Amino acid sequence: MSDHAGDPATGTFVAHRNLLFTVAYEILGSAADAEDVLQETWLRWVKVELDQVRDQRAYLIRITTRQSLNRLRTLQRRKEAYVGPWLPEPLLTPPDTAEDVELAESVSMAMMLVLETLSPTERAVFVLREAFDVSYDEIAAAVGKSPAAVRQIAHRARRHVDARRPRTVVSPSERRAALEAFQRAVETSDLRGLLDVLAPDVVVVGDGGGVKQAALRPIVGAEKTVRMFFGSMRKVGGTLTTEATVINGNPALLFRLDGEIDGVAALRIEDARVTGIYYVRNPEKLSRIESETPLTLR
Repeated sequence: MSDHAGDPATGTFVAHRNLLFTVAYEILGSAADAEDVLQETWLRWVKVELDQVRDQRAYLIRITTRQSLNRLRTLQRRKEAYVGPWLPEPLLTPPDTAEDVELAESVSMAMMLVLETLSPTERAVFVLREAFDVSYDEIAAAVGKSPAAVRQIAHRARRHVDARRPRTVVSPSERRAALEAFQRAVETSDLRGLLDVLAPDVVVVGDGGGVKQAALRPIVGAEKTVRMFFGSMRKVGGTLTTEATVINGNPALLFRLDGEIDGVAALRIEDARVTGIYYVRNPEKLSRIESETPLTLR
């Protein structure tokens, strides 16, 4: 990209880079693959005759979507061979991301898992329409369908997602309060305090990728969750510390073992209680957390 520094193609691409990354990430659920898609998008973009492009933003989104759909087929094969539950690669995001409720929901771990239940085309259509308000005509050009077909796909995907997405809107202050209570209970081994902040039907999904120990099936229920957390902590052969952070626009705890990242627990909060814990321990998915600054998504 540096070879083209200063030209219009570079300026346009850089101006929309965060947007394109978010499009690719929401379709793929993998930051590493989203970065590869951006590289592929760039290689195609610099060959385009810019004076022939009416809407450069839409054209870049179109390229990114097509490359994401191509990459998604490879990613799905990897998921089929994955050991245990698969969770999206967590993204470190600025604290103010949580203030944008719609953005925070669209990239949350809970929403990303809902998107996993859509077909590739449904997922792309839903992301482009609902998260980025792309026109049906532009989406049609990106996914190779007619505008009428895209409208039907969008309606079907929206109905599917609405049946599974969180029902309540949680304010940033409620999120912070629940995170602080959760962190305090974990740090002090306060069993009662942890039970109080967990919803009775809380669900824990762990992702160790076969490399780090994690439950091979979701854990359901507050008491089972408490036993899992405190049982795991008793087995730790070192000093475990926690750090409040923002992952995918939502509250999370970063766990360090003797100073090194051991895992990230992203929380889903409803009615002032934790209803979902998405605990990523696979080291391949945590490398960006340590090495990168928080990512502005748009």
